[in-house]
Amino acid sequence: MAPASGQRPDEAVAGPLPVAVMGLGQIGRRIAEVAASSGELSLVGAVDAAPALAGKPLAELVPGSPKGLKVERDLGQLLPRLKGGVLLHATGSRFEVVLPQLEAAVRAGVHVVSTCEELSFPWLRFEEKADKLDELAQKHGVCVLGTGVNPGFVLDRLVATAGAVCGAIRHAHAERKVDLFTRREALQRRCGLGLTEDEFERRSSAGEVGHVGLAESAALCALGLGLDFDEYEEEIEPLLAEEDSTCGAIQIPRDHVAGVYHRVRGFHEGRETVLLELSLEAHADGPYDLVHLDADPPITLRVEGGYAGDSATAWAVVNAAPRLAHAERGLLTVLELPAGR
Repeated sequence: MAPASGQRPDEAVAGPLPVAVMGLGQIGRRIAEVAASSGELSLVGAVDAAPALAGKPLAELVPGSPKGLKVERDLGQLLPRLKGGVLLHATGSRFEVVLPQLEAAVRAGVHVVSTCEELSFPWLRFEEKADKLDELAQKHGVCVLGTGVNPGFVLDRLVATAGAVCGAIRHAHAERKVDLFTRREALQRRCGLGLTEDEFERRSSAGEVGHVGLAESAALCALGLGLDFDEYEEEIEPLLAEEDSTCGAIQIPRDHVAGVYHRVRGFHEGRETVLLELSLEAHADGPYDLVHLDADPPITLRVEGGYAGDSATAWAVVNAAPRLAHAERGLLTVLELPAGR
């Protein structure tokens, strides 16, 4: 289940690294905005499948974008101009859905940094396809990476980093509590805000609501801490409103869904080795991120307020792009990403 490693490049890319953004939803636009402000990157293009965006000046959608750039609909037309650069990819959460886009970029000799949650550790659910993507990336001399704030940092890379200065580690527990009032509407709806409990359960079973990527984070935790992990249990429950409220444009009647609780437990030979808990709730009190390691010595880290989700995801993607010049070729995880920003 562990990823293979490719060849290390001989030298870093000189000058600003050319990048383009694929997917201009709220996260994609934020990625484009911070990419345009980075001295290490040069934003040279943007692509989105929405007909309403085709041909629009990117600067109308993303403040600070270079003048003259227009949104394109066809990734194939953009890729030849981006060879040797990085595609900042933000179109979906499911690995199999975005895989053709990733393969097209790789075949064109373009690195990819993606917000796709299942791409953070695709070996967990799609081992054969992940191995094939890794082989394809090595063949074409590029890197593919899935990252973000969660998965990609808080509940996996941060946990593994905390354990780097410990002796024996017996158990890892990490929690993240998020106030959905501060997050984008797409995420609020993804968490099922305003639904009845029955509707939430139906749509959760269909994979239409709830967080994506917590099990991948658990696998990364185990890998990064040297913990054994051979099976896992996943639980998703709605959090119900005690009174009528609103969250942005969404009405939340009493006893309707006001958030979601998601838990993943990882086991080795029946013993729990990893526990991750995620609560996303409208008007949640006291957001935080917490890491606790049962280790020698024990470690507890707490970030009051928690990492800022949308902004942190955008910066995670943008900061990862220049690091690919120093990374091994192939399909990578954040555990293999060179340190720094």
